[in-house]
Amino acid sequence: MMMPQRIFLCVFFSIGSVSPSFSEDWPHWRGMARNDVIAENSGWNGGKWPPNGEAWRINVGIGCSSPVIVEGNVYITGWRNNRDTVFCLEAATGHELWTVGYACPKYGRHSTGDKGIYAGPTSTPAFDPETKRLYTLSTDGDLNCWNTQAKGKRVWGFNLYDRFQVKQRPDVGRRSLRDYGYTSSPLLYKNWAIVEVGDDEGTVVAFDKSDGKKVWTSECKDEAGHTASPVLMTVEGVPCLAVLTLRNLVVMRLDKDHEGETVAEYPWATDFANNIPTPAVVGDSVLITSAYNHYAMCRVKFTLKGAEKLWENENPSGVCSPVVYKDRVYWAWRGIHCVDLNTGQEIWRGGKVGTAGSCLITQDERLMIWADNGELILSETAERSPKKFTELAHGRSLFRSDAWPHLVLANGRIFVKDREGNLACFALKATVR
Repeated sequence: MMMPQRIFLCVFFSIGSVSPSFSEDWPHWRGMARNDVIAENSGWNGGKWPPNGEAWRINVGIGCSSPVIVEGNVYITGWRNNRDTVFCLEAATGHELWTVGYACPKYGRHSTGDKGIYAGPTSTPAFDPETKRLYTLSTDGDLNCWNTQAKGKRVWGFNLYDRFQVKQRPDVGRRSLRDYGYTSSPLLYKNWAIVEVGDDEGTVVAFDKSDGKKVWTSECKDEAGHTASPVLMTVEGVPCLAVLTLRNLVVMRLDKDHEGETVAEYPWATDFANNIPTPAVVGDSVLITSAYNHYAMCRVKFTLKGAEKLWENENPSGVCSPVVYKDRVYWAWRGIHCVDLNTGQEIWRGGKVGTAGSCLITQDERLMIWADNGELILSETAERSPKKFTELAHGRSLFRSDAWPHLVLANGRIFVKDREGNLACFALKATVR
């Protein structure tokens, strides 16, 4: 159902003109490069922003899953009436092209705690440009592969709880138990669909992306964190995977004959097991952060022989994944922050945002933030405003529930969503493909 357009923007001042833009898809969690640094311009020209207002709005059902955008289509999951549904929408109009659904509970079978602030699918789909297949993971562990060229025909799928007998997450820290079901996103690499399963066989399991057969399991057997998603990195020329489990940051190998072997572990446990932000990879180092009893951000360097802490500060993000750009680290959590990548020292902070939020950096070096109950904010990065936080535009209260789903910018369009399943699109140009 399409909703009336509504946006209320306050524009503060103009700085220069917009440089030539690039366009790219957003095929998986955190964008093309998996780091929230995007080869797209912000659309800022000193006037109204977004310059063309709201293009369309639709509700896809409850859930914190983020959209992916590929070849002019939007793929997104949502929950209603005891079913998860995968939607394929036309990016330009929001028109529904096809849907496919299956029976699924509102919460994972072992879920406990915080049920008033989340429900339905949280994992972001992953699109394979080689096969045009889409991979989704439900909160109750339904891992599915869909053929997007055949209106979402199911290629293969199974339930991780049923197949691996995954147990409820244990108590971690000094507070009450939390289990949110499966929330991290599948990662496609080579011929594998890599998932943080959390089984006694291995924390991470790689499945053949063509048929779902198990290929390898990780040496690490920690309980799955089920929140932060796994990320790719390279250590001394060796392809690796970084995973934030319930208790550790684990780096494991992905090269032939060493798949899943642990390179090193760095202890990182948080009350409620809430290691939520996805690690940010910087060369052979990784940024991790959390709140609660482990109120910190830390940069850890890895070699094939071990791990070394480079720095740790008391300036964390509890939810938003850190974004690294030109020796600066940015995030939106209880304010908008910028720190020095090499030292962890604060450069500036500002803005008024709470605990729900995500951000990205555009090709014209602006910071775009989606937060709270629908605050869409554009600000300068430290490249343009090195001494203080500088806000350019602010759209307020676009939705009425938490902005847990990640902000997306793809092919000249901004896509934002809340946990109630309201999805809106803003065009940065009058005409975009």
